[in-house]
Amino acid sequence: MRILQAFLTALLLSGSIAVPAWSDEPVNPPVAATKEARLDQLFIDLKRERNEKAAERIAGRIWGEWSQSGSASIDLMMQWSQKAIENQKFDVALDFLDQVVTLQPNYAEGWNRRATVHFMMKNLGKSMSDIDHALQLEPRHFGALSGLAQIMALTGHKQSALEAWQKVLAIYPMMRNAQDQVATLSEELAGEGI
Repeated sequence: MRILQAFLTALLLSGSIAVPAWSDEPVNPPVAATKEARLDQLFIDLKRERNEKAAERIAGRIWGEWSQSGSASIDLMMQWSQKAIENQKFDVALDFLDQVVTLQPNYAEGWNRRATVHFMMKNLGKSMSDIDHALQLEPRHFGALSGLAQIMALTGHKQSALEAWQKVLAIYPMMRNAQDQVATLSEELAGEGI
C-alpha cells in the first residue's frame, strides 16, 4: 500500500495525472504546530528580541504555553493553587500542587509552581529540589532559573547566583531583573576579590 501511495504521489508531483478541480477529496489543512515547536520558536524570538516590552510579551506567551498542562483537571488545580497563593494560603496551595506533580510528573510548571510555594514558605531545600525537577523537564525555564538564583543569593552563594542569572540572560536577554542582578553580583564579587 505504501509503495502504491508513493507511486501515486510521485505521479501527481510530476504532473502526469491531473486531479479534477471539482474533486470531493478533502484538502488537508496545515497542521497546527505542536506545543514544543511553538515553544522552540518563542524561545528563538525571545533570544533575538531587543525591545524590553516586546520581549515581555513573548515571555508571557511562553508562560501561557507552560501553563497548559494538557489536562483540564491539572489546569483547574493549578488555578486553585494560584488563588490560594494570592490569598497566602500556602498549605492549601501546596496540597493542590502535590496532587499536580503526583498526577502529572512530566509537567514542568507544576514543579516550578510548587518550588515557588516552598520558597514563599522558606522551605529552601524543598524549593531547590522542585526547581531541579522543573529544569530537568524544561532546561529553558527562566522562572525556575530565577528562583534558583534567588535561593543561591539568599544562602550566600553569590557566584552560583551570578551563574544562574547569566543562564537566565542567555535565554531571556532583555529580562531587566536578571540584567540588574548580574550587574550587582558582578560588582559585589569584583569588590570581594580586591
